[in-house]
Amino acid sequence: MEFETIPTVPTADEVLDRSLRRAAAKKKLKTNVDSANEEFVRAVAKAIHDKLKSVVSSFPSFERLPPFYQEATEILVSLDRLKQSLGAVNWAADQVWIIGSGYTRSMRSGIDTDKKRRQAVARIASIVHQVEDDLVFLNDARNILRKLPHVSEDEFTVVVAGFPNVGKSSFIRHVSTAEPEIAAYPFTTKGIIVGHHDIGKRDRIQFIDTPGVLERPADERNIIERQAVSAIINTADVVLFILDASEHCGYTLDDQMRLLDEIHRLVDVPVVTVVNKADIQGIEGYPEMSTLTGEGVEVVLDLLLTFRKEATKTNLREPPQPETQQ
Repeated sequence: MEFETIPTVPTADEVLDRSLRRAAAKKKLKTNVDSANEEFVRAVAKAIHDKLKSVVSSFPSFERLPPFYQEATEILVSLDRLKQSLGAVNWAADQVWIIGSGYTRSMRSGIDTDKKRRQAVARIASIVHQVEDDLVFLNDARNILRKLPHVSEDEFTVVVAGFPNVGKSSFIRHVSTAEPEIAAYPFTTKGIIVGHHDIGKRDRIQFIDTPGVLERPADERNIIERQAVSAIINTADVVLFILDASEHCGYTLDDQMRLLDEIHRLVDVPVVTVVNKADIQGIEGYPEMSTLTGEGVEVVLDLLLTFRKEATKTNLREPPQPETQQ
């Protein structure tokens, strides 16, 4: 996943300190004072230019990212703000290069090279400090985005959805490699968790454990809930919607059903609805399980696998070839 490779973004002072130290080392290699001053400015400008450009290039092209990652970026840090800061840092890199090049040309005359060196460094430092807030923001964004899980577009994906505390994480723990935190209070899951279930030796399906979503207007949902909705819309081949008919989750069955209706409207993939905590209360006509006792979990998994098998068959079918016109 591309966010994991983004290195730490330095502060403005860190960029300047490193570049000035490198330039000072190169300056010492010159015996002529004027040549040394010129080399110092050239080295400072190049080091800062290259570092700022590397900051920009270390971030992925967001237009080329899968929809889930684009939307997750928007939810967590704001795409517009990210692009604005990257643009500002890119501008600063170009300005530093222009200033450095201009001063090194003027210093070749050998007139007032000490003064011009000081002026050049001051102007370059001013440019770098102008984007200090952008560098800090980019590092904060990097720290947030690199924690996003790897979601494969190439694997059959089951997204587990429902209200908080209905048993989503418990189900995921039963059937996949994921190890979500499980506790008897809402919103234990604070972000997207990905696990896998192996099928044979070479194949597997991907399970995504989403934070609980409340039945309320979209603009009132918090960041955690918006991540869940994004995963449901952008990654699911099948949605597993878990109901708690016992209402021990703290939410009424009517509210859960209204959220289920919304999920049906949001996606054009199959939605499998099952009742958890069936050892306490079930609903006639729905598959039932208990993630506490494990009863019915394998049945639900087998049901989900049937959708994966059907998808595999569909993908293997060759589309009809059009007849060649003579």
